[in-house]
Amino acid sequence: MNTTSTVQDWIAIHPQDDVIITLREYTKGETIVLPDDVSFALLDDVPKGHKIAVHHIEAGEDVMKYGFSIGVAKEQIAQGSWIHSHNLKTGLHGLLDYEYNPGLASKTEMPPEHLRSFDGYLRPNGEAGIRNEIWIVNTVGCINKVCEALARMGQSQFGNRVDGVFHFPHPFGCSQLGDDLKYTQQLLASLVEHPNAGGVLVIGLGCENNQVDQFRECIAPEYQGKVRFLKAQETDDELEEGLRLMEELVEGAEQEKRQPLPLSKLKIGLKCGGSDGLSGITANPLVGSVADMLVAAGGTAILTEVPEMFGAETILMNRAANEQVFEDLVDLVNGFKQYFVNHGQNIYENPSPGNKAGGITTLEEKSLGCTQKGGRSEVVDVLRYGKRVTKTGLNIVEAPGNDLVSVTALSAAGAHIVLFTTGRGTPFGGPVPTVKIATQSELANRKKHWIDFNAGQLLEGQTMDDVKIQLFSQLIDIASGRSQTLSEQHGFREIAIFKDGVIL
Repeated sequence: MNTTSTVQDWIAIHPQDDVIITLREYTKGETIVLPDDVSFALLDDVPKGHKIAVHHIEAGEDVMKYGFSIGVAKEQIAQGSWIHSHNLKTGLHGLLDYEYNPGLASKTEMPPEHLRSFDGYLRPNGEAGIRNEIWIVNTVGCINKVCEALARMGQSQFGNRVDGVFHFPHPFGCSQLGDDLKYTQQLLASLVEHPNAGGVLVIGLGCENNQVDQFRECIAPEYQGKVRFLKAQETDDELEEGLRLMEELVEGAEQEKRQPLPLSKLKIGLKCGGSDGLSGITANPLVGSVADMLVAAGGTAILTEVPEMFGAETILMNRAANEQVFEDLVDLVNGFKQYFVNHGQNIYENPSPGNKAGGITTLEEKSLGCTQKGGRSEVVDVLRYGKRVTKTGLNIVEAPGNDLVSVTALSAAGAHIVLFTTGRGTPFGGPVPTVKIATQSELANRKKHWIDFNAGQLLEGQTMDDVKIQLFSQLIDIASGRSQTLSEQHGFREIAIFKDGVIL
């Protein structure tokens, strides 16, 4: 085969890059014509979303993408070659020392006037909720099924009076001691305090380490009014008593109504999962632009997946609001690296098999795409695992890359909605509305029951300015209760707790 490719079939990201990214599958022998009229024939078959060398690269040289190194050539790479795991390796190694070089943060634009408010629930403590739900939180995994039954019964009896009754099962709370128990309690307490829950029923068994009375002390006093507590072993009929307490919570939640609120009350979480070679080109930059608009309007964006910052961490560090935030971020990154060392793992053994199939070769390539979800705003704070945001602006929260663990941590930190980008797709939903954003139209069209928004439009003639307004408008509709995410509609809600606890 000897056909000529058009520029619409591939994309170049940065003038200094050594690679172009394919937007379709390529066959060996096809001709690539670059904008400067340089042309060459492909030496390999190349899958969609993967990299092609645009000139000769010597062994040991850095390979550039996004204007940064994504690794080192293992061998000589000829012009027209497919670049992937067979000829590219990470250039990252060991723990690093960092120097604070502030000034990379940029001022960002406000959203349009008609998108500068949303209709939410103003809670008594001044926080906003975008849902008025009843949540059931169990202190121990032994009573997951009791709580599950109560959630079904509560939804049947009270579902038309609130935005739903939900339970989030987990296996912990028994045989946990010390810091391990403490961090489980912190995470669960932060969920109890979440303003999307108009009322929370906390249920314990009675003999677990995570005792109800002890757990009660983890919940801040200003939230205690929306919480009821139940010890199953001390109640003749825990289902009957649970419904009675739930009715009290419903009666309280019914007193609150939606009202117009400023964007300064809104918090979004930023997450990617099942990333591919287009994640850093379409969905992640799109989400970063939306996060920047929200921050410019006084709102809050929360970024996590700390191990997937490795290789791009200095971009975030040099956007730190001050030296203390910089030092906290250094501790967070090096703490996670030490965590890998302590467990006998290679710090930079990433990406996942699915990432590699989608075109991502090295951790620094993945990280340079991943961190684009954080936009260009200043980093105002760094949070421990399970802690809640206290500052408006871009925050970074401690959590690993695991999708369920990260989305749970973002929710516990206070995110009302999580924007979740994906190149391969996933059906799950966290405890808060989880918006699935596809990197490409093929996924969006094939998995319409999973995908809420298609960032692949950016490869099909739509501008970033137009598409980010589309997504921001959808975000406001979800926050205002005018629409639901697909995971909400399907009842897909889960949490996962980081068992090893905190890293810092």
